[in-house]
Amino acid sequence: MPTVRRFEDLEAWQTARRLARLVYRLTANASFARDFGLKDQIQRAAVSVMSNIAEGFESLQNTQFVRYLGYAKASAGEVRAQLYIAHDLGYITDAEFEEAFALAERVSRQLASFISYLKNSPYKHRLREDEPDYNL
Repeated sequence: MPTVRRFEDLEAWQTARRLARLVYRLTANASFARDFGLKDQIQRAAVSVMSNIAEGFESLQNTQFVRYLGYAKASAGEVRAQLYIAHDLGYITDAEFEEAFALAERVSRQLASFISYLKNSPYKHRLREDEPDYNL
């Protein structure tokens, strides 16, 4: 696995970002946009996936990172469940459901693989942070 210096370099985070963008696009549609509860919940869940990946990465501790990746994976499952509701209510088309569901499922698989990798890593206790790419 190549060295990752920023959470933005993680493939799972990039997939989560695409998922969040898609969820926001879908929830802007007329009937979906008026269902404030479902709209808010699915948007929060989608944002939570990418946010938890970032927060865990920045903790610099593998145990903490794995915990946050688990939260991210749970949020991806939440997005999938809410997509079923949106589809059942006719807020999204079959094609939109399939596209969003596939992204949510993909990020969930990526997170499961990454969690497994980190749990089996010889460097379980601490992530390494070399020179930051930013100045304070």
